[in-house]
Amino acid sequence: MRNSIRISLGMAALCVAVSAMAQQPVVYPAKGQSAKQQGRDDGECHVWAKQTTGIDPAALAQTPPPQKTGPAVGGGERVGGALAGAAGGAIIGSVTGNAGQGAAIGAVVGTMVGGHRARKNQEAQNQQAQTQHQQQMNTFYRAYGACMEGRGYTIK
Repeated sequence: MRNSIRISLGMAALCVAVSAMAQQPVVYPAKGQSAKQQGRDDGECHVWAKQTTGIDPAALAQTPPPQKTGPAVGGGERVGGALAGAAGGAIIGSVTGNAGQGAAIGAVVGTMVGGHRARKNQEAQNQQAQTQHQQQMNTFYRAYGACMEGRGYTIK
């Protein structure tokens, strides 16, 4: 189970890195700029975009994706599910004459439901972090592209 989580997180990190790279604009020297001039303009526009947006793509790329941290993740949801399940199981068990067994079964089922809820919440948080990362990179690349266009380059 833990290996599959690690593999999933690794794939998510790779997807974020690939998608961020895929959005980087392609620059063409439309006015005959030399490679040396393009390199200088590229560096200056990266600095300008970083200062203007407050986004450092190098630092952003080093930010690890959110991760599950084992059984502690969702502890509150599991405990809450166990308590609710135990209460419901005790009520049902009292009708059948065995409240203790009903409470035990309800607690197990409630723990499983709480764990499922915790995993879903963690997935939603991971997706939100990836979306925010992509939005920040797009903002940086728009600023960079505007700078390069202002210096006579075609941006695609």
